[in-house]
Amino acid sequence: MTILVTGSAGHLGEALMRSLREGGESVRGIDVKSSPFTDSIGSITDRAFIRACMKGVQTVMHTATLHKPHVATHSKQDFIDTNITGTLILLEEALAAGVNAFVFTSTTSTFGAALTPAAGEPAAWITEDVTPVPKNIYGVTKIAAEDLCHLFFRKERLPVIVLRTSRFFPEEDDDATVRDKFQPANVQANELLNRRVDVEDVVSAHVQAARKAHGIGFGRYIISATTPFSRSDLALLRENAADVVRRLFPECDALYANRKWQLPASLDRVYVNQRAIAELDWQPKYDFRHVLESLRNGRDFASPLARAIGSKGYHGQTFDKGPYPVA
Repeated sequence: MTILVTGSAGHLGEALMRSLREGGESVRGIDVKSSPFTDSIGSITDRAFIRACMKGVQTVMHTATLHKPHVATHSKQDFIDTNITGTLILLEEALAAGVNAFVFTSTTSTFGAALTPAAGEPAAWITEDVTPVPKNIYGVTKIAAEDLCHLFFRKERLPVIVLRTSRFFPEEDDDATVRDKFQPANVQANELLNRRVDVEDVVSAHVQAARKAHGIGFGRYIISATTPFSRSDLALLRENAADVVRRLFPECDALYANRKWQLPASLDRVYVNQRAIAELDWQPKYDFRHVLESLRNGRDFASPLARAIGSKGYHGQTFDKGPYPVA
């Protein structure tokens, strides 16, 4: 039986295709763009195309989406068409084809305004129990797609796992103030403290979700690197995050100094992955401890898979003021 991967030309889609092929799985990649990992070119909004691609499929890994970087370049209707209608068509055709596991790639961006506490408040402790407050059409459509997934489980008993992934793209940060202050690798190393995940760990989460879907039925999980912080750190993380990091990792100052890197001054959120670890038997490997070990040994802290995929970008054009325009 075959695994269908949507968005096979993207960061995660390619990562899944590479890993599943190397593991000997029968896998079919689809995307609107051609790539070495795309077997069929077409849109997830084209029902006839999806129906044909769904033949013989046992598991769907649905990564295709319009992302946050597209908010400034695509219409709200484009987001509704791709992220909501496309997901609905995939769910309907998966059900008709007898698929027994559907894994939907969502995003921690769905939490939106809940991620940034008011001034003077502690950093937010973000678990699956936090109520999303989406800030833009991207978040709205991903929440709607998640709810469609839940509906198909409740009404049709289609096993569906929703994975809310944190940042794993290798491109420069979209915030110009961050780009001016930090080297890209420095930013991404810091983010593994609280809001980033390596793409290899995202792949393993999808594989585990597919394996566990039938037994779980439906679940939503945060997929992010394991944070070293606890709830008791939240107030100080907002005031002086660097002091918290130094307390937990006394050697980090010297390791950072060798690279002329800086620790974060303040953190506004901490993503918590404990439910995914416990219920999916997921074992993420790439965290801040791994960063420091890599620095000690003069190695790149990104996984071999992340390095193989490299930077892909989200647009077919370049922009003067950053990796992509911000709406």
